[in-house]
Formats: sequence, C-alpha cells, structure tokens
Amino acid sequence: MPNFTQWPSFPFEGDLRVKQLDDPVPTEPPRRGEGHRACTACAAPDEAYIWVGERWRVRAMDRPSGLPMVLILESRSHLDLGDLPNLLAAELGVMTVRLERAIRSLDGVSRVHVNRWGDGSAHLHFWFLARPHGQLQLRGTFLPLWDSILPSIPESTWRENLALVAAWLAEFGGRQVAEPPRIQWQAPASFGTPSTATVTEAGEPPRTEESETGENGEAGAEDSSSTAASEKAAAAGAGMADSGDVIGPGTVLGGGTGSNAGDTDAPADGAPKAAAWPADNREPQEGVG
Repeated sequence: MPNFTQWPSFPFEGDLRVKQLDDPVPTEPPRRGEGHRACTACAAPDEAYIWVGERWRVRAMDRPSGLPMVLILESRSHLDLGDLPNLLAAELGVMTVRLERAIRSLDGVSRVHVNRWGDGSAHLHFWFLARPHGQLQLRGTFLPLWDSILPSIPESTWRENLALVAAWLAEFGGRQVAEPPRIQWQAPASFGTPSTATVTEAGEPPRTEESETGENGEAGAEDSSSTAASEKAAAAGAGMADSGDVIGPGTVLGGGTGSNAGDTDAPADGAPKAAAWPADNREPQEGVG
C-alpha cells in the first residue's frame, strides 16, 4: 500500500485493497455542458446562489456538510479555465483571494483549500473548502473526503455563515442573495420566564403566626407596614407594565420607548418563516468535480 495510508490525515484504517484499474477508453464521455449534455450552471437562476455579480457567481451545496463551509466559484460565461480571456483571467485571481478571505473570516476556520478538477463539468468552477481550526488530522489532500465523513454542522450555523460570506463579497460589489436565518421568537421557555405564582411569592414578605394575630400590637403594626409596602411595590410594577418592559408570557422582549416601543421582526401571524433557500442539487456525481 502507498505510504499515505499511514498519514494521520488518511481517513480510513484496517485492511485495504486497491481497486483494479480499468482499461483506458478511446474516447472520453462528454462532461456536463459538453456536446449534447446540458449545462446545469448556465441554467441555474441567480436565486440558487449566495452571491452574484456581473461576471461571477458563488454557490453552496444544498445542505450542510461536515466542514464549516464549502463553496463554489463559477464564471457566468460558459468557459473553461484555458478559455478565459485576459479580463476574466485577471478577475479570477481577485475573486479567489476575496472569497478565501471571506471564508477565513468565519469563526472556527483555520485554512481554506482551493481546488479545481473540472472532470465533471465543462463550466469553470473552483471549490473552496474551509478546514476547522485545531483539526490537524484534516490537513492536506484528504479534506474533501473528511467533508463527507464528518457529521453535518447545524443548519442554522451553516445559513448564518453563508450570509456572512455573501455580505463580505457584497461589500466589493454584486448582490447578496443569502440571508441570515430568522430568530425563533416562539421560544419563551429558553429565556427562563418565571411563573406567576413564583413572582407573587417572591414579592410578598413571609407571614408568621404573630403577624396574623397582631399580638402585643407590634406585629400588627409591622403587618400594616408590610401591606403598605406591598401595595406601593404593586403600584410601581403596574407603571412598569404600562411601559411595555415587563417580561411575561406572550409579551415582547426589549420593548422601547417612543416610536420603537414593541417593534419586533416576527411575522404578523406569529408563525416563524424559514428563510427561503432554493435547493441546488448540482453536487458532483461519484466524486467527480
């Protein structure tokens, strides 16, 4: 077996066997976008991408994978690498550096691998794969394999990262298509809202036998004083409730004053709407990029 099977980055262990190499074919089959095969990149609308420009587009996979980020840079024109005119060839270098910086700015990303194979599609496309920080075993040429092996990252994190990269690119031009996920407002339990009974008990002084009977007259005076204090606190609490700043079941957090009081980003019907995201199933087939 080759010595790379002993590398720490090699994702497999145990007994391995090399496949039998097929005989070479006289004529290679056409790639996507060649001959009679349609080009999926040319047919894809801008909404299937996370960022679009006049001559370049950036797309993601249709679902999260094991790495923090996997993106593909494509030219709008149906050209392969060797067919690029000087203008697009120069812009390719700028876009490669810009996209690498955008991905590397994400939390937890140490390196960005940039790959180009081109055996599956005739439309120019470069792969950008983010290596997680501290994961030394993922260094090197086997990172694409680890992406398929590792558990997928949370979808909310994935969508947030896509929006951050798209916003970074849009600072230099083009249009951001990917939007961050909406906040799930319908989750009051996560804020630890106390129950009404708990609030009531916390606001009342402990009652004793002496305070109930008013023995020696002193306990009765203390009870009257405590009752007056409770009524004053209740009146103050009512004033706070009128300002919209009280946290309670069904209320809105962060109520302000003036025209911004009670403004939220929640839909009118109260139901959270998932961020629209066109599915893009143009993943490489059988490991061919």
